Amino acid sequence: MPMSTSNPTSPPTLFSPLSLGGLALANRIVMAPLTRVRAGARGVPGDLMVEYYRQRSSVGLIVTEGTYPSLESQGWVGAPGIATEEQGVGWGRVFDAVHASGGRIFMQIMHAGRAGHPEVNGGRRILAPSAVGISGTVFTERGRLPFPVPEAMTSDDARRVVEDFVSAARRAIQAGADGVEIHGANGYLLHQFLSPAANQRVDEYGGSPEKRIRFVVDVVTAVAEAIGPGRVGLRISPENNSVGDVSETDPQDVLATYGALVDNLRPLGLAYLSMLHGKPTGDLAAELRQRFAGKFLINSGFEGGQTSKEQALRQIEDGHADAIVVGRALIANPDLVERWQAGHTENEPRPELFYASVAEGYTDYPRYTLN
Repeated sequence: MPMSTSNPTSPPTLFSPLSLGGLALANRIVMAPLTRVRAGARGVPGDLMVEYYRQRSSVGLIVTEGTYPSLESQGWVGAPGIATEEQGVGWGRVFDAVHASGGRIFMQIMHAGRAGHPEVNGGRRILAPSAVGISGTVFTERGRLPFPVPEAMTSDDARRVVEDFVSAARRAIQAGADGVEIHGANGYLLHQFLSPAANQRVDEYGGSPEKRIRFVVDVVTAVAEAIGPGRVGLRISPENNSVGDVSETDPQDVLATYGALVDNLRPLGLAYLSMLHGKPTGDLAAELRQRFAGKFLINSGFEGGQTSKEQALRQIEDGHADAIVVGRALIANPDLVERWQAGHTENEPRPELFYASVAEGYTDYPRYTLN
């Protein structure tokens, strides 16, 4: 019998193609959702945002900055929305520019919950799982003000907010997005429901881990039914205790909560689960990946430090994730994929301009050129 001359399938690398929910990605570098506050008072993407996202189209997938699904859910000045037709048209220009450059893009949909303020959302209600405020202050047009005590959501409020997510997802797809990422991380509304410190309810949405996950499961399920599960991802940040007073400090409760969450989401067949954690290759990440049994993305976030090329290469080659979510390096290097492939040096980010309203520090980072 002649010997086979075929080679076994090569293990994936950072620059290998990847399929997420049927969407073909050119590589396994994913642009993190990065707050940049360039959308103006009406939350409408303009020319600056179109150019910013277009410049970064060579990554496998762009995930947009957090985008509010309803006017009351806006979390900060200059945030973009997907609550109005005008905002949808603005995002359509972004999506068209990314697609024309060969890129793929998901919109992150984010409800601020108790991290909002009436001075930011036009005097509208501030909703949360419970009437428990956040310590500290938030930036508004009148300067920094203390976070307000939110209203505890009623069951009717919860159902309406689920519909807000669904409407926003449909508007994003109609505008041309390849999919949406539901923001369940970083101390915003969905994360507030998951956290026993923020969620002090005693009804069907609070108490045990199985009840605290219910609102997140309801949102993700409803969006998946509306636009198709292959167009939906979820971002989580278990044990992220540095923002929003979510305080998830009991390892047993964390595993019970997030384990139950991924167990309930697994049958949906989502495009991916994206996990932000200071130890993205640790035991918790490995456990959740195994239980989710779908495409798994990791991001070290601020606690884990800026992701380097070496870290990203190793995390893929060692099988910790299917793709690596990169933030600050992509802020400073619109051509990061090309730089990493060719071994070129990188621009340094300018943090003092992360949250400005101008082109400087946003669309003026230079591409690499040979001398």
